[in-house]
This record gives sequence, C-alpha cells and structure tokens, in this order.
Amino acid sequence: MSWRKEQGRAERGYHHGNLKEALLQAALGLIAEKGAAGFTFADAARMAGVSAAAPYRHFRDRDELLSSIAQRGFEQFESRLTAAWDDGRPDTVTAFERVGRAYLAFAREEPAFYNAMFESGLPVDANAALQAASERAFNVIRAAAERLAALAPPDTPRPPAMMMALHIWSMAHGVASLFSRGDAARRKLPMSPDELLEAELLIYLRGLGFPTDRRPQAKSAEPPPVPPEASSGSGVPPGGAPAGPWGKPK
Repeated sequence: MSWRKEQGRAERGYHHGNLKEALLQAALGLIAEKGAAGFTFADAARMAGVSAAAPYRHFRDRDELLSSIAQRGFEQFESRLTAAWDDGRPDTVTAFERVGRAYLAFAREEPAFYNAMFESGLPVDANAALQAASERAFNVIRAAAERLAALAPPDTPRPPAMMMALHIWSMAHGVASLFSRGDAARRKLPMSPDELLEAELLIYLRGLGFPTDRRPQAKSAEPPPVPPEASSGSGVPPGGAPAGPWGKPK
C-alpha cells in the first residue's frame, strides 16, 4: 500500500494521539516529493502539523525517522518477495521470474520506501532492527538462488549461492533504479522493465550452463544413440555448428 493511500488515515489518527505514525507518513510524502536527502526534521514536523520539538518524543533525529521508514519498507518488500517466490512453485525458474517482477513492482509502486531503503545513505548496520529487516528481504533472494544453483547439471561446476544471489540482486536493482522507478528519473526503454530483467536472468543462467526450461527436467536412463552420420569424427552434429548454451545458431 502506498504512502498516499495511508496518509489520510495517518492524519486522522494523529488527532487520537498517533503522532509517530503521522510523522512517518509526513516523511514518506517528503521523500516522494524531494528524495530522502531533500528534507529536514523540521520539515517533517511541519508537514505533520506539529511543533519542531514534537518529533523528538518518538525519534532521536532525522536519521532515526528515516531508519524507521526504511525498516517498514524492507518488511513490505520481504512480504512481496516471499509471496512471489511461493516456495518455488510451480518450478524454480518460473517462481524466480515472479520474484524479479515483484522486485520491480515494489520499486515502481513504492518509490518513497525504495528511496529510503536504498538511496538514503543510512548505514544499515547502525540500526539492528533495520539490518534484520533488510537481511530477511535479501534472504528470500538468497533462498531462491540456492534452488537455482541446485539446477546445475552434474558436469557443470555449481557456483556459490551467495554469489548468485548478489549477482541477481544487482541485476534487479539496476533495472529497478534505471527503468522501473515511479518518478521522473525513470529512463525510457523499447521494452518493459519486466521483459528486460527476464532476458537478463535467462542470459545469466544460460551462461552458467543451467537449464532454463519452466518444468522439471526428466532424467534419462541412458544417453540417446548417436546417428551414424554424426559420428564422422568432425565433432560437429548434422546441420552445422553445435548448439551450446544459446541454442542452435540460425
């Protein structure tokens, strides 16, 4: 749910003593308008309709207010990624593509949260609750990467799941930041951001030698027989060059 949808309820709640929530929603509005670095603690108080001293009842300073917003963002982010992953159903590749789409959708639909989470310059490890929330969100990607790593064929070295998770996170974050934002910084593309990320993921997995079929791989009891014309000693199958991980050349 975006900050705009919650803002009206937060403002009404303030009259019942919900100052902390009113400040959080005010800060979200300012982040959406100016970015995480574009407002002061006093601006948040003014937006919430309270005195400049009032925010100190709930937050030590502006950084703590931003940390609370980023923590809430990571909690919502984790929830979306977990629902999209759905424990890898119906198959690992399809489920992981859903995770990628959920990542981009969150960046597009919740730009204020996304900005606070990734572009505020806050040291995540300075706040234990924020760090825990960010790790839980990342762990969804890492768990999915572990399942992807398990798809490696027997004769293909299996890359570390953590390395794969970091690579895939970097791809998703790059597409989200450049092409899937909900603000004026969004770049133009000849395709949708979802299509771009899906292509990146498939190229990455194929480059590692992984199967990318969206169904469980059937195990063959023995290799298929080699046609007589293919055993000429040239090492090239009938019809031209070998297919390789990219498919047979046109």
